[in-house]
Amino acid sequence: MDDTTARFRADRHPSESYEDILERDTRAIPDHLRQGPTRDLGDEGIPASDYYDRDHFAKEVRHVWLKVWQWACREEDIPNPNDVFVYENVGKNILVVRQEDGGIKAFYNSCLHRGRKLADGPGNKVDLRCKYHGLAWHCSGAFKHNPIGWDFPQFQRMDMSLPEVRVETWGGFVFVNFDPAAKPLMDTLQPLADHFDRYDFANRYKAAHTSKVVPCNWKVMAEAFMESHHTIVTHPQLAPFLGDVNSQYDALSDHVTRQFTATGVVSPMLADRRFGDMDILKAMAAAGGSHVAGGRSSRKDGEVAKRPVRARESVGTPDALEEGVTARMHTCEVTRAALGAEDGWDYAQVSDAEIIDALLYNVFPHMSFWAGYAPNVVYRWRPNGLDPETSIMDVIILKRVPKNGPRPQPVKEHRLALDEDWSSSPMLGALGPVFEQDMDNLPQVQEGLRASGTGLVHFALYSEMRIRLLHVLIARMIAQGEARAGA
Repeated sequence: MDDTTARFRADRHPSESYEDILERDTRAIPDHLRQGPTRDLGDEGIPASDYYDRDHFAKEVRHVWLKVWQWACREEDIPNPNDVFVYENVGKNILVVRQEDGGIKAFYNSCLHRGRKLADGPGNKVDLRCKYHGLAWHCSGAFKHNPIGWDFPQFQRMDMSLPEVRVETWGGFVFVNFDPAAKPLMDTLQPLADHFDRYDFANRYKAAHTSKVVPCNWKVMAEAFMESHHTIVTHPQLAPFLGDVNSQYDALSDHVTRQFTATGVVSPMLADRRFGDMDILKAMAAAGGSHVAGGRSSRKDGEVAKRPVRARESVGTPDALEEGVTARMHTCEVTRAALGAEDGWDYAQVSDAEIIDALLYNVFPHMSFWAGYAPNVVYRWRPNGLDPETSIMDVIILKRVPKNGPRPQPVKEHRLALDEDWSSSPMLGALGPVFEQDMDNLPQVQEGLRASGTGLVHFALYSEMRIRLLHVLIARMIAQGEARAGA
């Protein structure tokens, strides 16, 4: 270990750090990729019952989910006036509606008469009309008509506008918050929003969207994507070209954490084996190109891909590398060329890290946005209704709008059935089998939590710091909410 690695935490893996890998980058590195702050959150165990106890889950719903910003859809899902998107979480059902002036409003999806949902699904609406008795509202939320109004004198004394949910936007995403007193969205998103300015997420389109209900608590799901050291056992095919246990973990704020994992380098867990640069490239090709989704798709705009969205599919394996060129350098150069050929943008000066590395930013409690210029993966985790032991995961892939040409139409969500594997998704390509390896663990984790003999779960100090912070914030919000209720 040299002087550069010695200046970092003693509890991280003793191999080279991600910062060391950045020092070998062939381009200038933006400052926001440099090592960030960490947290000392202690090493106490977490109750295993937090993952299945219904009383604890009810507190999460009341004091966390009804208080936080959550992304509901993309703006491109509702491009036209009166377009409606339906977002559901923890028993709440929300209509996100594009207004005539281009703005966006969100309403509770419930008739003010006897509660029937006003919209069963997305679409462009003439009005928001109840299919039970015919009461109707304009898409602005203003009351329009009651066909049996003569028998409702109380409605004459009431504000019959649809109750609204707070809504704000960032980077082409639409966010909702059930708490009218919530702080602005930017209080949650910073510093992520500043770091992502250069990636222009608003100028990207949804090239893939796959979701599935999974038999585990939503936190079990989220935690599977908040550390990289499970790779060596769960994803062994990635270890020859993925710097897993030497990933960088930062806590930028209470709400924003991140992990950076290098591609094109060998896992330190394989240090006892001999891997040359050609071995790295061959391993990448065998795994589908890389662990990061991207590459080309043969779909027509608005269609589901007819063949998988491959990961770095044009990287290939040359017969030999020029002297001084590493597998990481080669992969970056080929990927720059492939991205430029696909969308017409110039990537010549983009850093290696922003081209091929896994740069995951998490936003409490249920969102993960991948930084960089390659097709960006976005995750969302949420409870499946009011069931503490099932959850929903969404995976979307954003691709850059071509420099010259029309904006491609976003794909529609493809919900996998319970018996369908992620690898069967026509949109995920090389990512599908990787997700399936993750999902194989999760039901076993959920059952193991109930079977625990100690009743506790333990987290690593550094590499699982982000997971512990998730639990710390949940506990804090529950305590604060209960204190307010008892005041």
